Amino acid sequence: MKADIHPNYQFVVVRDISADFEFLTQTSADPKLFKGTTTIDGVEYPVMQVDISSASHPFYTGQQKIMDTEGRVEAYYRKYGFKTPADNG
Repeated sequence: MKADIHPNYQFVVVRDISADFEFLTQTSADPKLFKGTTTIDGVEYPVMQVDISSASHPFYTGQQKIMDTEGRVEAYYRKYGFKTPADNG
C-alpha cells in the first residue's frame, strides 16, 4: 500500500445532542468536525456532535413526532395574500 494516502482512522465519541446520548465508535471523518474531548475509562477521545442518531430518530425509537402539515399551505397563501385552494371552492 502507498504511504500517506489513507485517511486517519481513529476512535471518536459521537454525541447526540437532542437525546443526550453518546457512544464510542471509529471514524475517518475530518478532525475539524470534532468539538472538544471527553474521557471514558481514563482514555481521552475527541467528540463529534450530531443532531440525530439511533437514540433520537423516530424510526428507531418508535415515537414519531407529529408535525403540523395541515395548514402550512394555507398559511403561505394567507401570508402572501393569495386565495387558498379551499376558497376557490
